[in-house]
Amino acid sequence: MNISNLQKGAVRLGAAAALMIAALLAGCASSPPPRTPNTGGGSGAGGMSYPALNGSSRWVAASWTDLPGFDTDTLGPAWLAWVNSCARPLTVFAPFCPEIRALSIADNDTQRQWLQSHLQPYRIENTEGATRGLLTSYYEPVFTAQRQAGGAYQFPLYRPPAGWTARGGWYARQEADTQPQAQAELAGRAIAWFDNPIDPLVLQIQGSGQVRIDEGGGQITSARLAYAGTNQKPYQSVSKWLAANTSLRNYSWPAIKQWAQLHPDLVPQMLWSNPRLVFFREEDLPTDSSAEGPRGAQGVPLTAGRSIAVDPGSIPYGAPVWLASQGAENLQRLVIAQDTGSAIRGAVRADFYAGAGPDAGNWANRIHQPLWLWILWPVGEPVPR
Repeated sequence: MNISNLQKGAVRLGAAAALMIAALLAGCASSPPPRTPNTGGGSGAGGMSYPALNGSSRWVAASWTDLPGFDTDTLGPAWLAWVNSCARPLTVFAPFCPEIRALSIADNDTQRQWLQSHLQPYRIENTEGATRGLLTSYYEPVFTAQRQAGGAYQFPLYRPPAGWTARGGWYARQEADTQPQAQAELAGRAIAWFDNPIDPLVLQIQGSGQVRIDEGGGQITSARLAYAGTNQKPYQSVSKWLAANTSLRNYSWPAIKQWAQLHPDLVPQMLWSNPRLVFFREEDLPTDSSAEGPRGAQGVPLTAGRSIAVDPGSIPYGAPVWLASQGAENLQRLVIAQDTGSAIRGAVRADFYAGAGPDAGNWANRIHQPLWLWILWPVGEPVPR
């Protein structure tokens, strides 16, 4: 989120917000200092461990000084992502939402003081006590397509087929391509057609994307294709099939697209190795599409660099989280849990939303690195069990 967006937020909130911030400053001025960091390992500050939402992880009380980079992060962009979550807040955070909104135009020190006054950090670990997990990243691709099939544009993305239900299963990818009954249920359900088979696959793996659709007659529609459901079949990475059946060893999307152009006869087998199909719905793009991402599982727009997908059995949607990761990128920042994904499972596991377009895609494709997480939970509020 850029500076102009922060300035727009300041104008919207106006004098009433300034008065609220002044009141909050007075309260924060008397807040207790951070506790001494725990150096003994084990159960952390206070010595209390808590089972999380589905028993697959533990929340261990920690100190603010345990959070790498807490004193230096620029909190404003994460705060605006948190304001988005207040549209559908987690119950325990709903009473704080008026203050969260007002503080979106406050300086970093004020926001930091508020966090320390109102929230308690808990280190996330698995049930065996392991604190190190995995960070990956995802993005929103941007492609071109046609509204109608024609010429090279023979590769569709579909709305949910006739008779489909969110909880019911449907045909696997190969069956959808080959069985007459499946084809009948997909008839008339294509949203757009692409000129290669890889772009639709990327959209299905990422879960959403921006598309410039040629309507014919010179008319172009810019739209977002948003996740609408799946056939409930397990996801399999096509890179596994490529590794086992081809000499390709570069599994970046440009390399896979080039391979597909050279080996069109093998493309169906590659695609069918992933039985999962994802269905989409078409949405209008906001005027400033770069400022607002697709809606995540929480039902609010994602914010590039500040939204993460998590296992909701470990971390609930809408919770603020401190993230630390080292590797291709060193990250120490406040993020908000606002999404999930079929591959995002485990106590210390997150998928980092990088934004939209090829630059975000190149960045996201580099991220596969160690991760540490702390959830920030209201002081005195019972920890989910």
